[in-house]
Amino acid sequence: MVTTHLTEVIKDNMAELLFYAETQKLLDDLDKEQQKLIADMIPNQISVGGVQQVLQNLLAERISVRDLPTILEGISEACGHTRNVAMITEHVRTHLARQISDMNTNDQGFIPLITLSPEWEQAFAEALTGTGEERQLSMAPSKLQEFIAAVRNAFERQAMLGETPVLLTSPMVRPYVRSIIERFRPMTMVMSQNEVFAKARIKTVGQV
Repeated sequence: MVTTHLTEVIKDNMAELLFYAETQKLLDDLDKEQQKLIADMIPNQISVGGVQQVLQNLLAERISVRDLPTILEGISEACGHTRNVAMITEHVRTHLARQISDMNTNDQGFIPLITLSPEWEQAFAEALTGTGEERQLSMAPSKLQEFIAAVRNAFERQAMLGETPVLLTSPMVRPYVRSIIERFRPMTMVMSQNEVFAKARIKTVGQV
């Protein structure tokens, strides 16, 4: 029991436990083929600290970083368009679609989804202020409370049926929706449509 609890604690704090030195070691341990990509990327496109932040962002949402070559490929690709770590992370997540889909597939072999309604998609899109790196969510507190209540109801209804669904959003709003959800339902996975692997079986069980 204690071990299980400890494992959970470690999982929950995995992001904070990944230090700079560990990130450097993970990079150093990759084979020669990967070292060329790393040499091209660091420090010209991104620093070791930047890679560390991307890995921490993934771990914070319980995504394994074992497939480092794929993650680095995604980082390298994203660096061509942006230097924003949050945006780079979102791009990397699409490269990990198969892995993310697998980890959210239930015993019946499908991903149970609660989708974000077009109304909420629009509300989030309209609440984004600034452009590119400066983009942030600026939603009225009353609207946020309404969203939180809607999410709670939808997920509690599914919990009674024994389901642990994923919240599915568009790629543009995913990080902002997740930043709200993690405050009151940190264990709930938020996926964007780009992270649903082509061969994954899905079943929509509700909508927010």
